[in-house]
Amino acid sequence: MPSDKVRGVLLAGAAAALFGASTPLAKVLTGEVDAILLAALFYLGSGISFSLIALIKRLAANKNQGKNKSNSNGAAIRKRDLPYLALIVATGGIAAPVLLMTGLRQCSGTSASLLLNLETAFTAVIAWIFLRENFDRRLILGVIAITAGGAVLSFNNSNVKPDIAFNVGSVFVALACLCWAIDNNITRQVATIEPSQIALIKGLAAGCVNFTLAMMLHQTVPAWPIVAAAMVIGFLGYGVSLVLYVLALRYLGSARSSAYFATAPFIGAMLSIILLHDPVGPGLLIATVLMAAGVYLHISEHHEHCHQHESLEHEHEHVHDIHHRHIHLPEVEPVGGLDSGVSHSHKHSHEALEHSHAHYPDLHHRHEHS
Repeated sequence: MPSDKVRGVLLAGAAAALFGASTPLAKVLTGEVDAILLAALFYLGSGISFSLIALIKRLAANKNQGKNKSNSNGAAIRKRDLPYLALIVATGGIAAPVLLMTGLRQCSGTSASLLLNLETAFTAVIAWIFLRENFDRRLILGVIAITAGGAVLSFNNSNVKPDIAFNVGSVFVALACLCWAIDNNITRQVATIEPSQIALIKGLAAGCVNFTLAMMLHQTVPAWPIVAAAMVIGFLGYGVSLVLYVLALRYLGSARSSAYFATAPFIGAMLSIILLHDPVGPGLLIATVLMAAGVYLHISEHHEHCHQHESLEHEHEHVHDIHHRHIHLPEVEPVGGLDSGVSHSHKHSHEALEHSHAHYPDLHHRHEHS
């Protein structure tokens, strides 16, 4: 399995673990904080934390001015990235949470949880149709298995028949999933950017809008210890998780990253058992088998054919592999030299090339397939 794919799988898995862990932790706070205000605190925790990190980085860069600056995690935000970032904030940070909260008022929690698994399917379909990511039978079966595993977890482990009847609230929840799916695919378009900058912008913008909405609805701000706890959960579960997800997008593309991220409900369920002492039912065991099968189908994928690279100039974090054999100016020379394996970022050029090797829809393999 190519090393880039290993990195992508580990990054997407870590992102899912952090986001999945935030769910049972957030459940502890739901009795203390109204839903929209809690979402606002999560996003503000992410945005404010990454603002402080950016300030520390800036101070360190000024202190070390003139030294090697090539080891960042990506490119700076450019003017052409702004429309994408605006759409990311609007769809994933503002519209999706509001639609979800609206839907939750009109349908059962079981129905909403079941419908939330549509995000993976929507993400994959959008990536396939609009971004032309390759999609074979193995990947389709993998997405179905992982999504089905998440759906199984949506049912209570009791013998009570769940209420999954259709109603208007279900439409709002489905629209929230569609917004998050659009967010996932748009984020792929700006995956070369320093991911902490994306988390900073999304966190501050979405947090401020959601907080304003919560105040307009006269939701009460809880005690500071609860606010601090919510912001820490937001930093890890929404901010750091987003950074890891963006890095995974560089290696795997939208559909595959989303499929691995869909294991978050399973991780959340496991932590709920450990932390909240939720009962272990047959649903968890079935979901484990389905998700393990889906992940295996994706990891074991082998996609190889003769493909052509057009000449390209861009900036992103990279090591010197088969696609990066360029020379460096002294100020961007990675520590240890060209073959050191040190990850670094700077603007570089790719010459036109045609070759064949196993690959995935990463930054350098976003070509169309017949």
